[in-house]
Amino acid sequence: MPVHRKQRRHPTLILLAAAAIAAAAFAGPSSAEPRHGLSAFGELKYPADFKHFDYVNPDAPKGGKISSTGTGGAKTYDSFNNFLLKGDAAQGLEYLFDSLMTRAMDEPDAVYGLVASSGDIAADKKSVVFKMRPEAKFADGTPVTADDVVFSFNTLKEKGHPNFQISLRDVAKAEAIDPQTVRYEFKGDLVRDLPLVVAELPILSKAFYTQHPFDQSSLEKPLGSGPYEIGNFKPGTFVAYKRRPDYWAKDLPVIRGRFNFDEVRYEYYRDRTLELEGLKSAAFNFREEFTSIDWATGYDIPAVKEGRLLRLTQPDGRPSGAQGFFINTRREPFKDQRVREALGLAFDFEWSNKNLFFEIYKRTHSFFENSDMKAQGLPSKEELALLEPFKDKLAPEVFGEPVSPPVTDASGRDRQYLKRARDLLTEAGYGDGGKPLTVEILSFEDGFDRIILPYVDNLKRIGVNASLRRVDPAQYERRMKTFDFDMSIQRYALRLTPGVELKSYWGSDAAGMDGSFNLAGIKDPVVDALITKVVEAKSRAELVTAARALDRVLRAGHYWVPQWYKAEHNVAFWNEFDRPKVKPKFDEGVIDTWWYDADKAAKLKKN
Repeated sequence: MPVHRKQRRHPTLILLAAAAIAAAAFAGPSSAEPRHGLSAFGELKYPADFKHFDYVNPDAPKGGKISSTGTGGAKTYDSFNNFLLKGDAAQGLEYLFDSLMTRAMDEPDAVYGLVASSGDIAADKKSVVFKMRPEAKFADGTPVTADDVVFSFNTLKEKGHPNFQISLRDVAKAEAIDPQTVRYEFKGDLVRDLPLVVAELPILSKAFYTQHPFDQSSLEKPLGSGPYEIGNFKPGTFVAYKRRPDYWAKDLPVIRGRFNFDEVRYEYYRDRTLELEGLKSAAFNFREEFTSIDWATGYDIPAVKEGRLLRLTQPDGRPSGAQGFFINTRREPFKDQRVREALGLAFDFEWSNKNLFFEIYKRTHSFFENSDMKAQGLPSKEELALLEPFKDKLAPEVFGEPVSPPVTDASGRDRQYLKRARDLLTEAGYGDGGKPLTVEILSFEDGFDRIILPYVDNLKRIGVNASLRRVDPAQYERRMKTFDFDMSIQRYALRLTPGVELKSYWGSDAAGMDGSFNLAGIKDPVVDALITKVVEAKSRAELVTAARALDRVLRAGHYWVPQWYKAEHNVAFWNEFDRPKVKPKFDEGVIDTWWYDADKAAKLKKN
């Protein structure tokens, strides 16, 4: 299995990516008047009178069904509340809830009015006022009001997933000016991100959650205002979402041509081998392939040769982020940087890529891989200006070429790196003549065994008592949320314009917060300071410089063993869909913009 699906342990990820955690940043001159959208570091691509996004077909027909296993790696679910730390939330819940504004996926960080027709940021950036559309309705026909927006903010900040608390910490309050006007007030100096953080928060029904406890996992269907509602479901097997033909926003420019399927269904399988067989037997009709050996050899069947089951590779313009074996520095042996570096030297990516991945992957080097924020070469003078005040606290490597993983001879046991790793462990007091070092790699998917087990063998060669511990998904969730592991595989995909959410990934406060994204437990005041520089950046150039400096420090810390990436989506689907001519640069766009083609489906059935 070459690519780990994104943040399986965090049921709120997709929603946070659309709201508090993955919100875009705002900067630049303050609005002279309310605007139809907000962006970072520049003008909006789409004018106030735009008709639809460029990457949709505004005349796409509605109908049909798309069924898939999703991209979260989920094996089961027990909750329809993906705003909490507790429980395993079903996939697709983000389609139930509207927000004040919504992303344009062909711009790095622009949002446009959905429930809000406009946003007006104060000249001092300390507040923002949104004017809401009076036609906005929940699925039961009741209006979406400013009271619902205020209730949503207060509830998510006070009772929601800990990452909401981090991203909303400097939002002082929300208040309803009138039924269609809401005002947010900010505190502190790091306010650049906050107007769009709140613009993308999901809007909950105050009436519904007054009658139903918000802070408990439940399989009761929630009330939303979005394009879909929950249909049939069976935990551990599937969950289906029905398109709402009465969706209040269906003709808005930000929605036109989107959400075209009558049903969006997620299937749950215990392993990926069964998933692939399910696709081949048409048990479901769409799959994103994450396993290189399956992509290379698993589709050699008549349906593919005859053009009934199609394979498609599409570019992925987003940062590839960070995938790797994350090392839990909360545990004593891993507090020593020499131990962490030794663990990294024992992983032979070149062998894995040659023997397991059909050489279709590239080695990940950076926490900002596949983006202009990746540190390369010697630090620029602008980077040095940020780094040199901390020179006495930083390793010398930070001021040279950025720390990168070794390039081995692909033998699977490159002696020069294994010797260096053993020497580092000896220096740290482990191994020969020292204390024993035990490392358990936690996993919940057998597809990774073929990758982890050779790594375990190499760790044993350098004197580490290493093992693979595979547990069921529920236990994995619990252990990851409480950081009960030595090493575990994870992938983080970051935004093109990162901001306050970086505190959840690498900030000191997040290190001690159960359920946070800071798997490695990084607690470094220099990292905290550089995150602040990213958040404070007043221009794209400043942001890139700060991110590169941050990347250098993180990479020098050896908090992970980098794995691999590919800037592509590999998807397979039965030939009953059509799609726009233009793919959104920063999104896969399948459920969002594709549609069911009845003629193709009829032809497929005949064959």
